[in-house]
Amino acid sequence: MSYCASRFQTRRRVTPEVMVGAVGVGGRNPVRIQSMTTSDTQDVAATVRQSIALAEVGCEIVRITAPNVAAARCLKDIRAQFDAAGFRHIPLVADIHFLPGAAMEAVEHVEKVRVNPGNYADKKKFAVREYSDSDYESELQRLHDAFSPLVRRAKELGRALRIGTNHGSLSDRIMNRYGDTPLGMVESALEFLRIAEAHGFRQLILSMKSSNPKVMIQAYRLLVARMAEENMHYPLHLGVTEAGDGEDGRIKSAIGIGSLLYDGLGDTIRVSLTEDSVYEIPVARQLADKAMSLWRDPPAPEPAAAAGPGPFRFERRTVAPLELGPRTAVGPEQPPRVLVRIAGPAELGTAAAALSARTLKDTPAEGLLVPVRHAGDLAALCETAARTALPADFLALELDPGLTPDLLQPLLALARGRLLLVREFGAADAGALADFAALVRRHGHRLAAAVRADTVDTLRADLARLGPDALVFTLAAAGDPACGHALGGYRRLAAALGAAGLAAPLWIRNTAATAVRGDASFLSKLLDASVLTGALLCDGVGDAVSVETEADPVRATRLAYNVLQGAGARISKTEFVACPSCGRTLFDLQTTTQRIRAQTGHLKGVKLAIMGCIVNGPGEMADADFGYVGGAPGKINLYVGKNCVQYNIPQAEADARLIALIKEHGKWTDPDPADAAVAAVYSESRNVTEP
Repeated sequence: MSYCASRFQTRRRVTPEVMVGAVGVGGRNPVRIQSMTTSDTQDVAATVRQSIALAEVGCEIVRITAPNVAAARCLKDIRAQFDAAGFRHIPLVADIHFLPGAAMEAVEHVEKVRVNPGNYADKKKFAVREYSDSDYESELQRLHDAFSPLVRRAKELGRALRIGTNHGSLSDRIMNRYGDTPLGMVESALEFLRIAEAHGFRQLILSMKSSNPKVMIQAYRLLVARMAEENMHYPLHLGVTEAGDGEDGRIKSAIGIGSLLYDGLGDTIRVSLTEDSVYEIPVARQLADKAMSLWRDPPAPEPAAAAGPGPFRFERRTVAPLELGPRTAVGPEQPPRVLVRIAGPAELGTAAAALSARTLKDTPAEGLLVPVRHAGDLAALCETAARTALPADFLALELDPGLTPDLLQPLLALARGRLLLVREFGAADAGALADFAALVRRHGHRLAAAVRADTVDTLRADLARLGPDALVFTLAAAGDPACGHALGGYRRLAAALGAAGLAAPLWIRNTAATAVRGDASFLSKLLDASVLTGALLCDGVGDAVSVETEADPVRATRLAYNVLQGAGARISKTEFVACPSCGRTLFDLQTTTQRIRAQTGHLKGVKLAIMGCIVNGPGEMADADFGYVGGAPGKINLYVGKNCVQYNIPQAEADARLIALIKEHGKWTDPDPADAAVAAVYSESRNVTEP
């Protein structure tokens, strides 16, 4: 099955236009930006104020929760007051989960209604049972009867509907037949989609949200492929739910949303942060603008290389093991390694001191990348390296092509077994690569060859002379003109290596050349690194990473590790699954998340879920170790996995009870001062606007 026109360049998926009020989604429209209010919907004045604030910072579609009929009735006044404030052109969307009655009220007042197929007219009991075919058909008929009135009324009123599947709230019927899988998510949506089509209703948008970017990416891809089989081409709303806050929330969102946008999928997006909603808009805007700048119409000639790893399930690319330093190796059993670039040999001592800080004990720079442009740099590097205690296990030297092997001899002899030489090789370098690699290997070092995908065939004879543990590959600085962006270039390079029978490791370098249109802000750099590195890691590609667009080596190191964590490729700290606030939330998510992080942020490898209500909680926490969930106003339920173990705890006692639960399950360790320092740095950059 195919899910996109190209995995190498951004060729936008063609969909019909769906009108949400006056705003067109899909078709030839730009990617639309949306967000959600966090107030109690029945507080009409507060909800209108938040809607206005969102509209003023560029939100094009505003979503409001309607958890019951009374809240849905308030949408009439909210719409009227929002119009009176001058925002008639901004559509409102009602967010519905459990109650068809609330949906039937909401559709009278707003331009779109979102329903969750896992919750709509379903009561989740997490029951394990076998559904016979007749049982299943009975369930589908029940859904048809429950959903049809909303479809018919939306059609009469000219409203749009979003079928919004959540990984965390699949129905018992789906869970028992398909499991907690991307396929289950897709089938859940298709059940409702077929009901709508049976009524001739096609003003539909679909979404496949998860807090796990890998699951989210796979689900959207599978949805598009399955819809295409049935000649369905509806627009998509993209989002990573429960992404969290700060850098982590932005990174997770960029990995999931960005990788799909760069594949040409996605017509409207929401970045879900556990922060004030207005902070979501600049992140979404930059992601959308970067993706739209890559749209190719007409497309460039398509590269001939195969697509590489399968797109519907995670499978890490097979590579040959290779030692980069005395304690650092890459290979199938190794996590992706982190290299950090410094400005030049003169800065080596200062950077080494900064990167030796105790705050980086769990996120070390495993390799230091130093540009070496001329013989003077070589001499300076030899002198500095001889008297500097390096925090990294090896040095990676980015060599100017003019540096001949003769000039390199003193350096190669100086640091035996600790160097990774990085050099670009083009089609004209046939015959030179093997000789260069042999020299490097003779001294016990390694070579990283920067090439384009179409160079691999030219260099094949050279490569055949090398052993399986000879090289690391990375993309040449000029990228690949046959691809619209570096993500496509790396995919094509991985495919070309596979076609040549080369299982060499791949190093993902985030450089100025790989950046997609944006400003010079840290947010722009973060988004570029997240999309390029995160998308490749979620495809199973990448054995080493570096973020070279950030001048501060400490911040670059943290960003690289945060992207690895966001992609689920390497865990270096506590993982938090935290939902964005909305009108259903039963406590202040922002302050609660920050408070719990301050107490538990040192628990490396522990995954904590902080959920404002029960809607997606237990399901989205399926792979979390512990959960903190709003059960009632002022009351907290505590979970182990998705099993509730303590009910209705007064919120004042809940933090201590959570820590006691973690200790009871043997997951607690006492923090040290370095952990506290890391938490302080993290909290300072929570909103990630400027360095």
